[in-house]
Amino acid sequence: MTRWTLGIIGGSGLYALDGLADVRTESVRTPWGAPSAPLTRGALNGVELVFLPRHGAGHAIPPSDIPFRANIAALKQAGCTDILSISACGSLRQGLPPGHFVMVDQYVDRTVGRERSFFGTGCVAHVPLAQPVCARLAALAADAGEAEGLPVTRGGTYLAMEGPQFSTRAESDLYRQWGMDVIGMTNMPEARLAREAELPYASIAMVTDYDCWRDEGESVDVASVLAVMQSNTKGARRLLDRLTARLADLPRAASPDGIETCLDTAIITPPAARDPEVVERLRSIAARVL
Repeated sequence: MTRWTLGIIGGSGLYALDGLADVRTESVRTPWGAPSAPLTRGALNGVELVFLPRHGAGHAIPPSDIPFRANIAALKQAGCTDILSISACGSLRQGLPPGHFVMVDQYVDRTVGRERSFFGTGCVAHVPLAQPVCARLAALAADAGEAEGLPVTRGGTYLAMEGPQFSTRAESDLYRQWGMDVIGMTNMPEARLAREAELPYASIAMVTDYDCWRDEGESVDVASVLAVMQSNTKGARRLLDRLTARLADLPRAASPDGIETCLDTAIITPPAARDPEVVERLRSIAARVL
């Protein structure tokens, strides 16, 4: 039976996982450098987890300086079969109040200063991203959250902004007009890179605030975010406990979305034209097709 090895990327407020068995720490390097922090491996309900705090120990890395490529490559090298992102976010909808959990299914990427791809000059690839998250993993996470009594919304569009500043009122109003549901600073290019690494990816966006679009109440600030974050983090840990208990009894099969084989038709550069040095670097995330 194929077993799950679930990579967990912890966002703001989630810097460690409690209750793991057989805990060990691994310092790793990738062709794209070191990840945000050493990986923590352990088991929860018999399921292997590989935990990585996105912002590093003590939240020392701002959003645009996160080594996204190294983080995804490190989880791929660690043998992860799937990645679950857990992130704080702002709400752009009255019906998604602080404390709500949104299982993101779409993204609009407004980041501008980040490396978005493992591929590039010397070996070019264009992966499909119409459905940027793994529907199966997102549904399993939503099931677990609902079973724990958490307020869960299945599906929602995440607006990824550059940061590190919060939105202006005009920006927040514009994103609402676009039909966005939540806003955050870290899920892109993370989701793009996971797809290139052929890793099924899902995101739990935990609402901490209403951004700054509402006429009533104060605009978002760090103090208001931290006030909600502690409760959200406790809920996320309960969700993970319930999710891993389910995965322990569920044989791991390939994603129905075909994510693990998406590079079969994505690499456009023929073998004879590929830069050997680039190919060697790419082997850490794409050895199956290289």
